[in-house]
Amino acid sequence: MKKSRGIVVLLLTVILTVFFCFTAAVGIGPTGTGAAKHINTGLDLSGGVSITYQTKKSNPTKEEMSDTIYKLQKRVEQYSTEAQVYQEGSDRITVEIPGVTDADAILNDLGKPGSLYFITQEDADGNQNFTTGQNGYVLARSMDEIKESGSVVLEGSDVADAEGGAIQNQNTSAKEYVVSLTLTSDGKNSGKEKFSEATKENVGKQIAIIYDNQVVSAPNVNEQISGGKAQISGMKDLEEAQNLASYIRIGSLSLELEELRSSVVAAQLGEEAISTSVMAGAIGLIIVILFMIIAYRVPGIVAGIALILYTVLMLITLNAFDITLTLPGIAGIILGIGMAVDANVIIYARIREEIGAGVSVRSAIKAGFSKAFSAIFDGNITTLIAAFVLMWLGSGTVKGFAYTLALGIVISMFTSLVVSRLIVNALYAVGIHDPKFYGSTKERKAINFVGKRKVFFIVSIILILSGPATMLINSQAGNKALNYSLEFSGGTSTTVTFNEDMDIKTIDSEVTPVVEEVTGDKNVQPTKVVGTNQVVIKTRSLTQEEREALQNALVEKFGVDENTISTESISSTVSKEMRQDAIVAVVVATICMLLYIWFRFKDIRFASSAVLALLHDVLVVLAFYAIARISVGNTFIACMLTIVGYSINATIVIFDRIRENMHGSRRIDNIEEVVNSSITQTLTRSIYTSFTTFVMVAVLYIMGVSSIREFAAPLMVGILVGAYSSVCVTGALWLVMKKNVRRKGQPAVTMAATGKTSGTSSVQKKTRDVSQKDPAQPKKKNRKRVAERLAAQEAAQNKTEDEK
Repeated sequence: MKKSRGIVVLLLTVILTVFFCFTAAVGIGPTGTGAAKHINTGLDLSGGVSITYQTKKSNPTKEEMSDTIYKLQKRVEQYSTEAQVYQEGSDRITVEIPGVTDADAILNDLGKPGSLYFITQEDADGNQNFTTGQNGYVLARSMDEIKESGSVVLEGSDVADAEGGAIQNQNTSAKEYVVSLTLTSDGKNSGKEKFSEATKENVGKQIAIIYDNQVVSAPNVNEQISGGKAQISGMKDLEEAQNLASYIRIGSLSLELEELRSSVVAAQLGEEAISTSVMAGAIGLIIVILFMIIAYRVPGIVAGIALILYTVLMLITLNAFDITLTLPGIAGIILGIGMAVDANVIIYARIREEIGAGVSVRSAIKAGFSKAFSAIFDGNITTLIAAFVLMWLGSGTVKGFAYTLALGIVISMFTSLVVSRLIVNALYAVGIHDPKFYGSTKERKAINFVGKRKVFFIVSIILILSGPATMLINSQAGNKALNYSLEFSGGTSTTVTFNEDMDIKTIDSEVTPVVEEVTGDKNVQPTKVVGTNQVVIKTRSLTQEEREALQNALVEKFGVDENTISTESISSTVSKEMRQDAIVAVVVATICMLLYIWFRFKDIRFASSAVLALLHDVLVVLAFYAIARISVGNTFIACMLTIVGYSINATIVIFDRIRENMHGSRRIDNIEEVVNSSITQTLTRSIYTSFTTFVMVAVLYIMGVSSIREFAAPLMVGILVGAYSSVCVTGALWLVMKKNVRRKGQPAVTMAATGKTSGTSSVQKKTRDVSQKDPAQPKKKNRKRVAERLAAQEAAQNKTEDEK
């Protein structure tokens, strides 16, 4: 890069950084209009709409309620991935949608859950039920008239499932987009029997699908369908087929619901909670940038600029993609800042290795980015695959987390591989050539990590088994194995009308401590109903005695009328189906990561040992949850998923170095030396990345509110465990698998005994090649002379290029 071009790059960097910071930060404050102001936020940050429905059917079954809640949850996710649906009492369902304030608009848009009907083209008297309009089919009469005429052949509850997809037409061999229907088959009045009769009587006619009083499809009946399965064809593309299937699935609620009440609720957390979290992020970011500057000098400054750009670009893209941000989401972004350091650390550590080996700064920069690319690429792509699977199969919090994770990965790769590279090369071009500005690292003697693998394995087994042991002890003592919060196990909702209007800050400081003292619950969730003096307080499930004690305390402390206090049992906001979705998503994501690592490393042992290390980290953190009795709620899911991404990324870095060392050296003498050298060479990266990430989360823990601390504490444990497993366990696991295969009679694999492996610079490799060609010369003396000559030639070449 020429000097003039370098100056232009640096000026553009300054201008763009200021511009992006202004674009994101200008939105902070009551009059802001920038990206940060318009990010969708959850109930905990900005409040939203709460709607309670009551079932028309008296005494609905547990299965009907569960099925309706799950399908309604899928329906409201169109508004926000953080929307919550849960049961209240025996026959009510509450929907909470963050980020909106118009309950009537939501009610009109959401429609009447369960209003899905299949109707014939005309009734018995020949009256038309629907006709062709300007944009498709429209109802010719109201649904009440259609129902009275007997034209409804199926209702939503008659449909068991609907899936959109593509098939191959047997006659034309062309691709067709269809919706496959599965109808209920229990009893004589099942959907299967109803549809069989209806299609028999309407061959050659149309049967329309009505969703919330709108005709969403009107397929022709070609023949009688008696098997309980049908296909709707004629969609123009896969998206249209999937959308129609979604309407049918969501509309096929088990129960008809009617609105009981609706209200606008305030943020569950006050502005102070948000401001302290933002302040924690800013302080943590400053600490990390200062650390990077001290550790890496000029590249550390570049890393600081990249981290600032990462943060503001995350805010801008969150707004652009309408991703709902909750307080755990803020914690996730702050954690992402710490993890984004990793790529920069890998690159700059490589540059220092090259300079320490005698390579010029110019060549060291080029080699550093080149050699770091595979580790950064494989680590991030592996995590990105997991994020896409979680988007595809997850729901609720899992899906919201996946969106944020995917954005963070893409932006992190861009800032580290593109932005950092441009700035570092620009700084070199304007005259920063002295190696002292970049630092250097001499290759250290390999530490014998794998030689202590038995000790590490024993420690890991003890840590893992402490979890089940503690859960068993908790169960034997009459407690739950884990401290499930109301998101997982349900709880009690207490509605109180106070004598005066309280803001959230007052509620947090005065009301919440009283509730915590009476109930012993440290995960109290108060919500203020806007425009009233009402506060809804959610806690763990309370006994009748505890409910009475809480009521007495509220009357005594705040002078409220006991007649204005009501309590209801509420179900978990994370339903059984949502938990199953999360488990399936994580399992599939793990399998996909395993397959990718296998493909990239050409060795199933790399993949299997990486997954085992990942499982190790998750189980140890689970043990911490059991021992410390940290609440297991929505933040638990986010925490575990974060640890999965963090763990696999750390493991990939070491495996990438092992792969490089095996393919880049002379011949194998001792495979253990390969592993030890690889771990030692990446040790600085492991320590620095773990330290910076830990600092970000630790500051958050110190300054954050209680709910954030419950997220930060296990994350800190996960970071420490991830560092331990990547350094002490993963390489040893791979080594054990490698040796066991060779013991079974397979031929030994030709690899390289390292000595000077992945840190080997271009000069060293050239020196080694020359010395091998002329073995008669003394090795050390020959290598020294050749290295000096090549270094001088390289310096002269670089000087000529710089002058050009």
